[in-house]
Formats: sequence, structure tokens, C-alpha cells
Amino acid sequence: MMQQLLAERFVEAEPLSGRGGDESDAARLRALLFDLLRDVVSRRAAKVAEWLTTEAAGPIPEGPEATPYLQALNIWFQLQRIAEENAAMRQRRRVEAEDGPEQVQGSLACAFADLRDHGLSPAEIDDAVSRLNLVPTMTAHPTEAKRVTILEIHRRIYRRLVELETERWTPRERNRLHEALRGEIDLLWLTGELRLERPSLADEIAWGLQFFRNSLFDAVPQLFERFSEARGPALPELARPCLRFHSWIGGDRDGNPNVTAEITEFAVKSGQDAALACHIDGLQTAVQRLSISCRIASLPEEARVALNQVVAGSGAAAALQSRNPNEVFRQALSAVLLRLQASREAGAAAYAGPREFVIDLARIETALLAIGAEDLARQYLRPLRWRAEVFGFRTAALDIRQNSTVLNAVLEEIWHFQGLSIATGTAAAAKLIRDALADPATTSIEAQSLSPQAQDLLALLRLIRSRGADPEAFGPFIVSMTRSAEDILAVYLLAIYAAGRCESLPSLSVVPLFETIEDLRAGPDIIANLLENSSYLAAVREKRGSVEVMLGYSDSGKDGGFFCSTWELHRAQRRLSATLAARGLRPAFFHGRGGSASRGGAPTGRAIAAQPEGTVDGQLKLTEQGEVVSAKYANRGTALHNMELLAAAVLEHTALSTRLSRNRSPEDDEAMEALSGMSQAAWSGLVNSPGFVRYFQQASPVDELSALKLGSRPARRHGAQSLADLRAIPWVFAWSQNRHMLTGWYGVGTAIADFLKVRGAAGEQRLRTMFGSSAVFRMLIDEVEKSLYQADMPIAAGYAALVADREAGERIYAKIRDEYEQSRKAVLLITGQTSLASRFPQFQRRFERLRPHLARSNALQIALLRQARNETKPGVSHVPLLQSMNCIAAGLGWTG
Repeated sequence: MMQQLLAERFVEAEPLSGRGGDESDAARLRALLFDLLRDVVSRRAAKVAEWLTTEAAGPIPEGPEATPYLQALNIWFQLQRIAEENAAMRQRRRVEAEDGPEQVQGSLACAFADLRDHGLSPAEIDDAVSRLNLVPTMTAHPTEAKRVTILEIHRRIYRRLVELETERWTPRERNRLHEALRGEIDLLWLTGELRLERPSLADEIAWGLQFFRNSLFDAVPQLFERFSEARGPALPELARPCLRFHSWIGGDRDGNPNVTAEITEFAVKSGQDAALACHIDGLQTAVQRLSISCRIASLPEEARVALNQVVAGSGAAAALQSRNPNEVFRQALSAVLLRLQASREAGAAAYAGPREFVIDLARIETALLAIGAEDLARQYLRPLRWRAEVFGFRTAALDIRQNSTVLNAVLEEIWHFQGLSIATGTAAAAKLIRDALADPATTSIEAQSLSPQAQDLLALLRLIRSRGADPEAFGPFIVSMTRSAEDILAVYLLAIYAAGRCESLPSLSVVPLFETIEDLRAGPDIIANLLENSSYLAAVREKRGSVEVMLGYSDSGKDGGFFCSTWELHRAQRRLSATLAARGLRPAFFHGRGGSASRGGAPTGRAIAAQPEGTVDGQLKLTEQGEVVSAKYANRGTALHNMELLAAAVLEHTALSTRLSRNRSPEDDEAMEALSGMSQAAWSGLVNSPGFVRYFQQASPVDELSALKLGSRPARRHGAQSLADLRAIPWVFAWSQNRHMLTGWYGVGTAIADFLKVRGAAGEQRLRTMFGSSAVFRMLIDEVEKSLYQADMPIAAGYAALVADREAGERIYAKIRDEYEQSRKAVLLITGQTSLASRFPQFQRRFERLRPHLARSNALQIALLRQARNETKPGVSHVPLLQSMNCIAAGLGWTG
């Protein structure tokens, strides 16, 4: 089947160090970094150095003495990841040099070659390309355990390793590079990992923008260049994947009272400043270097007129022409630079928006082509134009998110001041919302008498509706926990209350976020209801019939378990697509993925290949959360590879999806439905067990997690102490710290065992057939297998022993242990293997290198948790406990 081919295309893109299991680069780099780390630790903590040299054979001491041991392990975990990242880049270069870019799995060259091999015509490929719309969305969820300062040191270490790739260094020069690396490792030791204060929102905004400054501003033009090269000369030269970035940092206020309208305005201004600084820097370089004289280069009249228009637009033509006589390209570039500087300072010559800026750059680029200066255009103008098209005057469009509970509370408050006593969620409230939207007399209100929460929401909506330097500065308004069409329509009404009807502006884009299993199932009916409203339809028409819907991986996983969540998300996309297709519309799904498998964190290419046929259609928006952002985008080469992998996967799914079988196997769907239901029942049986909440709190460091300064948001939305209110990120964090890992596998064993009890041998054959032919089932089993491999039941038993109620602790642990064993057997039955993860040798080898270190960190954490909970003296430092959390997170590579 074509869907199987789509999935298999990205199987080999997952390993870190390339084909054939060759890890020689990674091994050499690990050896070098370990030697340098040992040198540093020998000077700073001799006992720890001796412990490291003996491969950390002994246990980590308890109490304050644990600090340097954990610090050394943490640094070593991070250094190994840097080595593997650099080795992966080296291997991709080696494959391209020896075999050509088409052999680099996950590359655009490979994708285009694959499409041609499948017989697609240039026109069919062109059609797929024309629909591409890729939107990585940066978020600062509290999942990044590393401080910004530490991330910068990591980046410098990576750059030093890149420098070491060249063979030109003399022994003395190479020693200097080693010394510089040792100095950075020493700085890591002397800086420390732990945050003493929770990061401010300004810190998080700066954290997000550093990835653009350090890598993405440069990597995006390289991506487009690769795209053009991969397409080949027979296809349109300037066509490229549509790529733009969004961000939630400074816009996501769901459960975070610290995000105010003022913070959001600061985030928008910071993004604008970063984008303009990038454009100005590139222009200054072009002005300095493009010293083309009209006395030498014969400029066609049409090109001369275009350049003169650019110069005239600055309002300083005479000064520019006198400064650079006969150098019309330098004059034009100087004019653009002047206008950009005016845009930064809101001066008279400022551009009305980025579109004018792009037009001027295109005029200059076209003029360069007119004199045969293709190389100069490619080097100096095309990257500028591509950056301007992608980043505009914003860097990333800022999405806004708020919980439907808050929106409804503010609406009720406004109605109360208007003399109306109507509760949201009722038929009367639904009628009132729709009538008010349809009534031309509905307009803005005075907000002074409202609560601070209501005033801030209305101030936010006024800010969104104001005209700024970039019309795309704001993304959509996302409503989390969308339960009805009225939750979405409430935003349109609140926007009118805030700023009036703003009829001259584009319609407000409001996006539902379906998070729980129940909401995913209700989604199609909610969308159908929304499409009956003119306010919502107007926004859809402006998007040319594209309807954005966000899907929540986190809460659906917490709600129904991994298998049920995965299938319900798959099913929801099919049903939503059908609902929209019946009305001549198409979906644009926004996937709220995280770092762990249970939050949608499967490898990008395979996750996209497993999406239902026809549901991608060139459009993909997805969150890049916490440590995922630093893993993918901290370094330019890695950022380029990850963007290319995203573009290639979406292109292949879009182009080949039309060839997928239109006759989906009803037996497969029926089996998935049955397995999903049985898995959900098993999951519910666990989380609703008597004493389970107490088990979770006491058999994990979830309560101590709040002391680890991971992010600006509280761990709970509304401060309640229930599982429903707990954010999915600390939920996953806690289960990974205690090595249960149950968010990535629990319920699968029972589901498969019960399925086979009913279906027998025929059922077993059905599951094996699905494993070979169904991309979503294959991905699900793969990720379950990896989660089972990383889980450790003996270690989990140590955490279970922390539960004060011994009967409850032993009972719930036994339930988890039995399900683990059943899930392990089920996975091996389906895959035909005899041991877990043998199908993923590089994943297995990497984890085995870390396993003994993680085990010692877990053993220490158990002891420290016991001590901390028995400690009666206030103000006692628990730094080693917090370090153990950092250390385990670093070893696993994700926190949530």
C-alpha cells in the first residue's frame, strides 16, 4: 500500500548517525568530550573524576555530597547529545558527498526523486508544491530544564566541534581548539544548571528569539535554496515551500495570569525588533559589497526605472544619488536600508508593511538578473527577499490562547453590567451571542468598571485589532477546552465589545482547540454549527476556504491513554475533514505535539506519514515545545535538517495521498476502534483506582517539581489539586522521572490480550497485517515499544515504596507491573521479535550507554525524596533533589 511506503520512507531518517549503524564519528567525539570533561572535573572535584574514570561504578553519595556527582553526570549527558548531533550532521554530509543528495533520507532531494520514481508528472508535483503551508510554532511550555545561559554554552561547544571537522589544522592549532572546548566545559561546571528564580516572561521571549538569531534567520534561505535545487531546472525557479513561523511565547495565557496585554505587546515589539535587525544587517552587507558601476554594467531601461522607483520611495533620492554616483544598485539598497531604519523608529519614510519591502527587494533582484549577475543575486538579494517573505516585520506571528472558562466568565460579567442575568452554556446565552453578533448596533463598551481579568482581555483584543507594522503580527486566537460553537463565537463578540466592529480590518481568526477524548468526538458537530454563523464564515472565506482546527495531544492522552488518544486524534481528523469537504471547505490541522511519545513526539517524518490520507493536503502547523525547540533549532545545520525533513514529509504525503487506497480496510478500522475502546477502559481502570491520585503524588516528584524553575506557568491551570486540572506536561514529566513511563504504553497490553481472546488466531493475523500495512498502527506500536524499553519496573518499585499507604502503593504498583508485562508480550507478539527495541539498534545502544547512570540517579532521587518528605526544618536546601530531576531529564532527552 502507498501509505506503508509513505511510512517506510522515513524509517531510516530516525537514527542519529546515519546508515549501516556506523557510529565512528559519534564515538570519537564522545571520547574527546569525555576526556575533556574528566580534565575539568579532576581540577574541580577529584573524587568525582575518579568515579567517572571507573565508569561510575559506585552509587552516588546522598545529601549535599551528591551535588558534584550529579553535576558531572548532567554535563556528560548533555555532551553526549551534542556529540551525536554533530556526528549526525557529518554523516549526512558524507552520504551526500559520496552518493548524492537524493540518498540523504528525509531530504527534499530524496522526496522529489521519490515522487518522480512513483511516476508523478511535473504538473502533479507542481500542484502539491503550490499547496504547501508549513507553520512550526514555538512554545515555552515549562518543559525546558536548561537555562538560556547553558544553551548558549552548548551551542558554542557544538560550533567548536564543527571547527574540528576540517583537516587543515596543525597539531598546535588543534590543541588550541581542544583547550577552547575544555574552557567551555569548565564554564558549564562553574555556571551550574539550576535556576534560582523562575524565568520571567521577558526571559522566555528572549529565549525564543535567540533561536531565530542564532540559526533560523540563516537556515531558512538555505532551505529554500535546497528546495529549488531539488526541484530541478524543468520546474519553476522561484517556487518554494510556503514556510512561516508562529509563536505562543507571550501570547499563551491559558492558566498563566502573568501573561497580560502589556506582555503580549512587548512580545510583538520584540519580534519586530529582531526581524528588522536581521533585515538591516543583511542590507548593510549588500550595500557594502554590491559596488556595481553603470559605466561597466549595461543596465536595461526597465531595470533602471525600477531601481529609480526604489530610490525615490525613500524620500532621499538626491542625497543617495550624490553619495554613490553611477552605482544605482548601491543607491537602491541604501534607500531600502534607510526605509527599514525608519520603520524601526516609526519615521516618515517607514514602509507601510513588509509587502512593500519585499517588492523593493524583488525589483533589485530582478535588475541584477537583467545584467547577468545571477550569482550576486543568489548570494546577496535572494536570501534577503526570502527572509522578508518568511519573517516580515514580526519574526513569528504571535498566537493568542485562552481557556473557554475565562472567556465565558468575562462574557457573563459584561452581561451582568448590562443588566442581564444569563449563564453561558445555556440556550439563552447561545441565542444572545448570535443575536448580538448579527445586530449592527452592537459596539464597543466602557471597561473601567469591569474586573482586572475582563479589562485585560478587552485590552488584548483591542491590541489584536489595532493596525501595526505587520498585518500578520498576530496569529489566530485559540480557544482551549472548546466545548461548543458559542465558545468560539464568544471571542468575536468580545472583540466587538473591545474595539467595535473594525469593518476595514481582516476578520479575526478564532481557532477551536479540541483536547479531551469527548471534545475530539464532538468536534465535527461543533464545526458544523460554527459554519452556520456569518462572523465565522467571513474569516473562513478570507482564508480561501481553509478552516484551522487545533488538536490537543496532551490532554487527550491524559484523558484516555496513549492508544486511545492516538486513534481518536486520527479518527477526528477524518471526521472533521469529511464535515468540511461536504461544504466545499478543507481543514488546516494544528497539531499540539510535545517532546514525549505520549504527547505526539514521534519522529517528525513518521508522524506525518501516519496522518490519515487527505488530511494534510499541503498544510501542517505543529507546536515545537520546550526542549524540542533547543534540540531542533539551536544550531543552524540541525535546524536546516529538521525544516527540510518537515517540508519533505508534508510534500510526499500531499503528493502521494491522492494515490492511497480509497477503500480503507473496514476490518482495520474496526480493529483499531475495538483496541482503542479496550485500551481506554484499562487506562480508566488505573487512574480511577482508589488511592491512585495519592500514588501519583507520592511515587513521583510531581509536588517537588514546582521547585524546579522550568517556566513561567503554574503546573496547574486553576490551582486545584485534581488530575483533571494538572497540566499534561508535569503529568508526563513525573511519570518519566519515576521510570514508569506509563503515559506511553499503559492499556496496550490489556487491549491486545482482550482482542485476541475474542478474535483468536484470526485476530493475531489481523494485528500482524496491520503492523505491516497501517502507518498509524505501526507508528503506535513502535512508540509503545520504545516507551516500554525506557521504563524500568524495578526502579519504579523503589518509587512505589515511597507511598505512605503501603497497601495502596503495592496494589497500584502491581497493577502497573502486570500491565507492563502484558504490554511487553503483546508488542513482541506483533513485531515477531524476542526482545524490546532490537528493531531500533541505535536507539537501543544510546539508551544502554545511559541506563546505569540513570539508574544511579533514580536511586539517589528516591532516597532524597524520602529525606525531603521527612524533613521538618523549614528552609532546608534540596538542591541535590532538584539536580536529580535535571539529570534524569537530560538523560532521557525530554521532560514532557
